[in-house]
Amino acid sequence: MIGEYYYGTGRRKSSVARVFIKPGKGNFMVNDRPANEYFARETGQMVVRQPLVLTDKVTQFDVMVNVSGGGEFGQAGAVRHGLTRALIEYDPALKPLLSKAGLVTRDAREVE
Repeated sequence: MIGEYYYGTGRRKSSVARVFIKPGKGNFMVNDRPANEYFARETGQMVVRQPLVLTDKVTQFDVMVNVSGGGEFGQAGAVRHGLTRALIEYDPALKPLLSKAGLVTRDAREVE
């Protein structure tokens, strides 16, 4: 990747997401596919966009994600967590807003 970008790692259940954001037009790619194609269910699409919607930055960043492991919703949660961390790296002043919404803390629940 060329240019300035911000990175965040997200985890949920057995899923791991590596999220890169850079100033752009709002493109959201997951494993080289558009997010709305990768996450077929509308719930998954909504989950991954939560941090951007909450901070009103949906059209300000291009998001590139590599995610692996787990199922669809575990991956969506991992992407959301990684995107939250990347936004905090971009602007630490966003942390209280994201924290109040419960997006900063990792959901540590795992299957026994």
